[in-house]
Amino acid sequence: MSRLVDEAGTGLAGLDQLRALLASGRRPGIAVALDFDLAIVEDGRAVFTGTPGEHAYNPIGSVHGGYAATLLDSACGCAVHTRLGAAQTYTTLELKIAYHQTLHATIGPIQAEGRVVSLGRRVAFAEARITDAEGRLYASATSTLLIIER
Repeated sequence: MSRLVDEAGTGLAGLDQLRALLASGRRPGIAVALDFDLAIVEDGRAVFTGTPGEHAYNPIGSVHGGYAATLLDSACGCAVHTRLGAAQTYTTLELKIAYHQTLHATIGPIQAEGRVVSLGRRVAFAEARITDAEGRLYASATSTLLIIER
């Protein structure tokens, strides 16, 4: 996603960038490719939604672990993004994932909710969970992110 600017031409803070993205209806390429959406952004929190399907299946007949990893990484990253200033960006340094149950096409809609655990000058920590409509846990992650001054 390119840096968004406000009407005066100045950079928007992270939360405002993500709110503008939501309002525009645009989707980053990865969200289009894997068919998921950014649904909620709040201070220190981001929620993605999607429906696992055969488009994300691996050769053994279940949703590839990379689908869950992508949702979890996106949720952690965007949760941190909401806390960044206009002159800051981030990159994931580490993502640790636990798969609790297999995702498959019959599950229906899921959500990946990410939250900031702590945010320092150079490093942030976040966590995320993928659950279904009944609250069943499918995967969880912790993430370490590097904060970069532009």
